[in-house]
Amino acid sequence: MEKRSQPLARDAMAYVLAGGRGSRLKELTDRRAKPAVYFGGKARIIDFALSNALNSGIRRIGVATQYKAHSLIRHLQRGWNFFRPERNESFDILPASQRVSETQWYEGTADAVYQNIDIIEDHGVEYMVILAGDHIYKMDYELMLQQHVDSGADVTIGCLEVPRMEATGFGVMHVDEKDQIIAFVEKPADPPGIPGNPEMALASMGIYVFHTKFLMDILRKDAADPSSSRDFGKDIIPYIVQHGKAVAHRFNQSCVRSDFESEAYWRDVGTIDAYWQANIDLTHVTPELDIYDSTWPIWTFAEIKPPAKFVHDDENRRGSAISSLVSGDCIISGATLNRSMLFTGVRVNSYSRLEGAVILPNVKIERHAQLKNVVIDSRVVIPEGLVVGEDPEMDAKRFRRSENGICLITQAMIDKLGM
Repeated sequence: MEKRSQPLARDAMAYVLAGGRGSRLKELTDRRAKPAVYFGGKARIIDFALSNALNSGIRRIGVATQYKAHSLIRHLQRGWNFFRPERNESFDILPASQRVSETQWYEGTADAVYQNIDIIEDHGVEYMVILAGDHIYKMDYELMLQQHVDSGADVTIGCLEVPRMEATGFGVMHVDEKDQIIAFVEKPADPPGIPGNPEMALASMGIYVFHTKFLMDILRKDAADPSSSRDFGKDIIPYIVQHGKAVAHRFNQSCVRSDFESEAYWRDVGTIDAYWQANIDLTHVTPELDIYDSTWPIWTFAEIKPPAKFVHDDENRRGSAISSLVSGDCIISGATLNRSMLFTGVRVNSYSRLEGAVILPNVKIERHAQLKNVVIDSRVVIPEGLVVGEDPEMDAKRFRRSENGICLITQAMIDKLGM
């Protein structure tokens, strides 16, 4: 293996596909794209892919946006505006702006790259790292780039090892003993196992590494094919598997773990239940995802806010929080939190009790509220005395109640109560 004078990431561009509708998150994505949904007390979901790129040494980043992109674009402008062209850095926000055609939005994931070929080629980078903007994980893309170059692959695909019958909802790689992909199957009923480990399957993470010239050539070819759906998973990847060299890159080879993380962590927080669970998991004494690891920070828009504040110390009116994450500018005034996650600017008033609550920014909770296993959208005002989490039938009539009994609460739902 040749010795490299500098990291491959310095000659790479990360291209984040952040146009996702995220409809399984229901009302949480009524006003924002899935990558812009809040996560972990301070961040947005997209911050994980962007932070991975930055921490991996990639200094050219593009983000393709489409669906309800305003809050996403505003977040990117506020939190990711520190790249400097004089240091050969760039950060491009690329909305579906009909640059190729007057009438054409991004038709698929491949088209979202194709429509910006001229911008990509202007940067003159050797490698492209294509990323999904809607997953929670920590990964060093430099290691994936190195494998891509060393293997001579046309495309290298990031893959998770998952129990075989759990892979039916993914694109699954059928690989040989050298991890070269011999077939790519989208959401198979009977997923192929891994050689030597037949009970596990390799599921696509939606992370692809290409040489830039190869990718541009194949995107132009795909754009000229009227029968293509312009999608990486449906069109581009199967074509390369059949006609070129596609290699799997296993996530456990490049996932970033602190001393406190025992297993490789990757989550698709695409349902209310999964979103609630991943946030609440962070309240554990030793969570599976370490967001306190300063060697691999999750960058985001850091608002200038005062510290969190806890007041009152009377019986039944004590500002306290157990096993909870409480962000800046929160005031817990004579209320009790247990196993809860509060984002910035939340107010919880006296005699209220929260358990298993994920509270998005700038929510106000009036007195005597009893809230259990809830996700509350931003800027909601919870009326005095509201009880959620005790009567499943009543909860389901008033709010969005998930299969696992998690209640999503929005201001529109509260307004209908007439309280």
